[in-house]
Amino acid sequence: MSALLAIRNMVCDRCRAAVARVLEAQGLTVKHVELGEVELLRAPRAGEIDALRTALRVEGFELVDDRDSATIARIKAAIVSLVHHEREQGRMKLGEYLAAMLHKEYSGLSALFTQVEGITIEQYFLLQRLERVKELIKYGELTMSEIADRAGFSSVAHLSAQFKKFTGMTPTAFRGLGGVRLPLDRVG
Repeated sequence: MSALLAIRNMVCDRCRAAVARVLEAQGLTVKHVELGEVELLRAPRAGEIDALRTALRVEGFELVDDRDSATIARIKAAIVSLVHHEREQGRMKLGEYLAAMLHKEYSGLSALFTQVEGITIEQYFLLQRLERVKELIKYGELTMSEIADRAGFSSVAHLSAQFKKFTGMTPTAFRGLGGVRLPLDRVG
């Protein structure tokens, strides 16, 4: 019987590969790996869980034990995936996207997230979008209009206002400073 594990701090494809390597090194057969979630062919035994927890921690990941924490990790992973990896990010409302991805009512997800994290899902989503903007600015390949579009902002003015509100500087000033970004698992 397969087992589903929630793993915190998985934010990119390299993270998925690293987690898969850790699991395989622990002798656990991986069926499927997504950001924040792993499906194994069988449930790990008690001794395997402790060894897995230690091996994941060494690589900067954390095995999530309780159901609420697992749900929060899945919400964060879904948002990171949407913002940083999906090309169609502006096509679906955030609540609909999360409800579809987690197969739960958005209102319950939102209340849990706010209670545990101290910020709303929408605020976390915005912070992730702003990190995406920083990334695109650092690349230096796109205009501000293209960056605003890719990050799901309605206009450059809206992007600039949000960017200044949360970073204390304009996107142009950020570009001029060479820009410092947060690791995605530290956002929020």
